[in-house]
Amino acid sequence: MQTELDMLESRLTQMLDRYRAMREETLKLRQQVVALENSNKQLTERLEEARSRMETLLNRIPD
Repeated sequence: MQTELDMLESRLTQMLDRYRAMREETLKLRQQVVALENSNKQLTERLEEARSRMETLLNRIPD
């Protein structure tokens, strides 16, 4: 009986360790998603600015 309880305790400890590791990884991944979304937003804004400047330059070219 004690052996079974020890095995159960060991398995439970392993599960908790895996749970904690997965939680940490999830947190890191969420932070990466936020950072990438911010980067994507900045790049989109820069692209829109470049597009606007190109349109302005193209409109200045005489026909």
